[in-house]
Amino acid sequence: MREVVVIGAGIVGLSTAYALLRRQPGVRLTVIEKENRPAEHQTGHNSGVIHSGIYYRPGSLKARLAREGNRRMVAYCEEKGIPHEVCGKVIVAADESELPGLRALYARGQENGIPVRWLEAGELREVEPHVRGVAAIHVATTGIVNYRQVCEALADDICALGGEVRFGRPVVGFSRPSDQVVVHVGGPGGDDIAADLVINCAGLYSDRIARMAGTPVTVRIVPFRGEYYEIRAEKRHLVRNLIYPVPDPNFPFLGVHFTRMISGHVEVGPNAVLAFRREGYRRQDLHLGELWETLAWRGFRRLARTYWREGMREMARSYSKRLFVQSAQRLLPELQEEDVTPAPAGVRAQALDADGNLLDDFTVIRDGHFIHVLNAPSPAATASLCIGEYIVETYLGVTAARPTSGTR
Repeated sequence: MREVVVIGAGIVGLSTAYALLRRQPGVRLTVIEKENRPAEHQTGHNSGVIHSGIYYRPGSLKARLAREGNRRMVAYCEEKGIPHEVCGKVIVAADESELPGLRALYARGQENGIPVRWLEAGELREVEPHVRGVAAIHVATTGIVNYRQVCEALADDICALGGEVRFGRPVVGFSRPSDQVVVHVGGPGGDDIAADLVINCAGLYSDRIARMAGTPVTVRIVPFRGEYYEIRAEKRHLVRNLIYPVPDPNFPFLGVHFTRMISGHVEVGPNAVLAFRREGYRRQDLHLGELWETLAWRGFRRLARTYWREGMREMARSYSKRLFVQSAQRLLPELQEEDVTPAPAGVRAQALDADGNLLDDFTVIRDGHFIHVLNAPSPAATASLCIGEYIVETYLGVTAARPTSGTR
């Protein structure tokens, strides 16, 4: 294997390229990205949390890679001088009905090897004075960072290790005239790249790239928009660090929470609503073909039948600031509508199977000359450095890392 192409300059694609170059320095590697800079989609539109790994099923890839990825991400930021902070977070039971879920989460954190501390109501007020709740879990290892800056550092490291990152280069097709794959690249000055291996880290378009490559995939990417509000500067003191609700076991998202970002801003959100295009960052963003592709997918129709009540509540919050703030007031009763302003939204690429199941774990498959990362939702940014190493070790059998010196 001498020629490798990685599709996608989000944090998973860049981390995978970085891992491979460190372990096989003789490889000629090219990262191609359709946008004009890294981290333009999922990576650059999240709230910048370095997750602990508390939520994920013990033994799952998410649990394993998030826990170690947390440590690796913090170490990488320290090495590169990227601003970050391990500030901790609280997960709060708003009332007695949520205590069983909180206790289950506390037990899961212990099983996953996460340092967790139980807080009674008085102890919670010492950590977050403005939060209302009957109990909470404090997770000390959760942190914050700007993942765009991490991606910029990774791109620099890839180039320092002899790789290349090309922007404004969408993939338009593949052909196989020999033992290699030819990646047909569009954009100004677009050209063809012959490769022994293509690693698909295309995020919102990973299933399309897989089908373009001729790989029979049984899942579809469904885009969910997460909408945020920002707390005005004069009310940021209401949130010291990160505040999360107990997740609703009947809905596969974490719920509206509060995040102090590394910039000092404080965000509230997200909700989770169907986006009407894969890059649908605004409510008015619509692509009829992409929307029909989602609505016609039997997996989505089955999902909608299961979660229609929760989906309607999320849609109502999307169109009503009052309802959105009311959700936030369950934990932060002092927050008022006038205290928040709209903030940029993100879109989560969620893989969905034909039975209507949201894929819960990271999902990677190999098909000949291709490796496809088909599902990498949160906490993929946290776990990204470990996801890259997992791909290189599991699918390429390369285990010996070389020293990182010379990559600063």
